[in-house]
Amino acid sequence: MQIRTTKIRLLILIGIGLFLSGCSISDWYNGYYVDRSVIRKIQKEREEIYNKYYKSESPEIKELRKQNLKYCIDLANKPENRVARAGYPNGVWNYPIYIKCMRDRGSPVYSSESEN
Repeated sequence: MQIRTTKIRLLILIGIGLFLSGCSISDWYNGYYVDRSVIRKIQKEREEIYNKYYKSESPEIKELRKQNLKYCIDLANKPENRVARAGYPNGVWNYPIYIKCMRDRGSPVYSSESEN
């Protein structure tokens, strides 16, 4: 009986050792938690910048943006303007056309402003 109990304890200890050596707490903290928290922080900062950019517009520009948004999205989604991409038999919407359309019509999006 003594030998059987010892073998079970040994197998349990080996199993726990193998499990813990695969991923230490510091690896999890530095690799998963920190990355996730940094991504959240950057997304929050970016969202604040976007809100500041769009809220600082005059009411006329906001109205123009609404009109241009509808027109440019329709233009980028037309079948002849779609971009061919693997796994999408009908293609995907054409983001560069959307950005150019919005810029040409006088209501550039924030991302196209930062590219200039």
